[in-house]
Amino acid sequence: MQHPARSHVPLNTEGFAHPVRNSLHFELQPGMQVADFGAGSGHYVWPIAEAIGEGGKLYAIDVQRELLKRIHNESAKRGLKNVKIIWSDLEKPKASKLAGGTIDLVLISNLLFQLEDTAVVLREAKRILKPSGSLVAIDWADSFGMMGPHKKQVVAKAAGDALIREAGFEIVREFNAGAHHWGLIARPDLGTPIV
Repeated sequence: MQHPARSHVPLNTEGFAHPVRNSLHFELQPGMQVADFGAGSGHYVWPIAEAIGEGGKLYAIDVQRELLKRIHNESAKRGLKNVKIIWSDLEKPKASKLAGGTIDLVLISNLLFQLEDTAVVLREAKRILKPSGSLVAIDWADSFGMMGPHKKQVVAKAAGDALIREAGFEIVREFNAGAHHWGLIARPDLGTPIV
């Protein structure tokens, strides 16, 4: 079950993770199939949905129904017909409800620190990704006063890197995800089976 952060931080605040700027690192192309694990308030939904265009699909997956309803309503207001809502607890096996090997990119942003079982979520990401697909992970680098996770919840970059590798991914590169966040891009290690 996901643990919430202490307080909501607007992601477009200077110095914090910036979804539009960060999404430039994702190598998005028109027609891509993207899953946003823990889509939350939809901060990454909009730049991704616009970049992949009408021929693509963005699956916004979250356990909080009210947030998904907001994403649905905002998508309609923006005329984005390529956003699909999936309510699910990602800590359950095959929770994304997506077919295996069909997704070009899975985004896991500000979610790892909230999870009790990161392994099941990362295995699900690997299961649904195409062999050529990418996993993008972004999370808090530390605890910053009243913002973000409690100190004991933080998944530091080194720990995130290790979790991602243990789940059967190869780290491709790091990117600057903001002053208080780390960002990693990984690809499925084809020599590692999905458990």
